Amino acid sequence: MNMTSKFNPAVYFEIPVTDLDRAVEFYGAVLDVAFYRTVIDHYEMALFPFDEQLSGITGALCKGDVYRPTHEGVILYLRTVDIRDTLQRVMANGGRIVLEITSATEWGRVAEFVDSEGNRIGLFQSNIT
Repeated sequence: MNMTSKFNPAVYFEIPVTDLDRAVEFYGAVLDVAFYRTVIDHYEMALFPFDEQLSGITGALCKGDVYRPTHEGVILYLRTVDIRDTLQRVMANGGRIVLEITSATEWGRVAEFVDSEGNRIGLFQSNIT
């Protein structure tokens, strides 16, 4: 199997929401970020911050008839530098933990929570600094 590529295949994500204000408040508090709000193709969106000089991808909180929060399906993992602190902020802002902090072997640690909208979201803390 060829594991080389000229680019990272994952480039963008969308988290479905039913209440964009509530979701912006939740993720802003949990991740300590500010959002850029816009409308794209008639859908309300709040874009996560993005710096092309840093690694990783970006995405948005999205509201509209095609966006349905779910606890099943694909799980997105967000990077954090302090997984315990982030989980405390999840709980303080109305989320709930569904997978306690677990080892991801030599890569780091993971946990999962349900956000303000009912989506199952993962957290990842790297062992590599």
